[in-house]
Amino acid sequence: MPKLSLNGLSRRFGATTAVDGVTLDLERGEFVSLLGPSGCGKTTTLRMIAGFMEPSEGTIDMDGKSLSTPQFALPPEKRGMSMIFQSYAIWPNMTVAENVAFGLQVRKMAKPEIETRVARILDVVQLGKLAGRYPAELSGGQQQRVALARAIVVEPEVLLLDEPLSNLDANLREEMRFEIRRLHDEFRITSVYVTHDQAEAMVTSDRIVVMNQGRIEQVATPFEVYHHPRTRFVAGFIGKTNLLDAARAGGDIVVGPWRWPLAALSTQPPAVAAFQVSIRPHDVRLNAGAPTGASAFELPGKVVQRAYLGDIWDYGVALGDGATTIRVSTPPRIVFETGAAVTCAIDPSAIALVE
Repeated sequence: MPKLSLNGLSRRFGATTAVDGVTLDLERGEFVSLLGPSGCGKTTTLRMIAGFMEPSEGTIDMDGKSLSTPQFALPPEKRGMSMIFQSYAIWPNMTVAENVAFGLQVRKMAKPEIETRVARILDVVQLGKLAGRYPAELSGGQQQRVALARAIVVEPEVLLLDEPLSNLDANLREEMRFEIRRLHDEFRITSVYVTHDQAEAMVTSDRIVVMNQGRIEQVATPFEVYHHPRTRFVAGFIGKTNLLDAARAGGDIVVGPWRWPLAALSTQPPAVAAFQVSIRPHDVRLNAGAPTGASAFELPGKVVQRAYLGDIWDYGVALGDGATTIRVSTPPRIVFETGAAVTCAIDPSAIALVE
């Protein structure tokens, strides 16, 4: 039985449908991220899971018991869940230890047990030596660790995280991604994480739910979402990619003037007349000069722009048909001048066919 089930979940605000028929099961101990752009419905979905609003349609169940229907929503405090907000929401007049202990005190736990639990969780989040400090004396990353400790110490059935790293600088965000995953691996709390940052979702998640305009586009592991996107939205939102129009022609697909054998690809085309191919910039190898003719996946081109980004060169290559420009990334020591004639050798196993 799934730990948490969303069944046909929808939420409307007047004529606007914010969440549209979301169905999703979370297994016990799973970490799932809701990923998508602003306005895609991910935060509204999280707020319905938390019990802050009722669904317009559909239900939410935990351990087979109903939490929410259009007619009823169990109050947030009775759901056995903890939530971490963007603002951390830690009390400035309480010390680190007092903040973490608050939820246990509300549950009327014995003082010795509270002290034991607080000491343990502060050691886990590496704040044991800061137990007596106040939030104003902490860095942003330390404050976020306090929020995590306070949410975890009560041993919730489900942990909800609403873009918890959005207020941190880039270096701290990167550090805290791994910290959140480390804590999940230690406590195995079923977790739902809302973010618009693909890197956060890739690092922290067992599965990623990509949302767009209130609907689920794809649910898969980070590897599958990146390498085998099902739709052009997923391909374009998760990382950088080149999207080229394509159509099926017998045992081949036609992309511009080129025909590529389907047998060489790792996926089959969607059941539609016209679709697109997704090719990641790093799955194209640049070679000097014209194609050798050894492979159908060698395309002639000319470098029309380039940018040095430190860890890679980012090239714009106009293909030989004159109508298509693709992006190609190479290691920093592989250098081509603007205007150079090149061959784009595409790895066929890395081509994704998307609707």
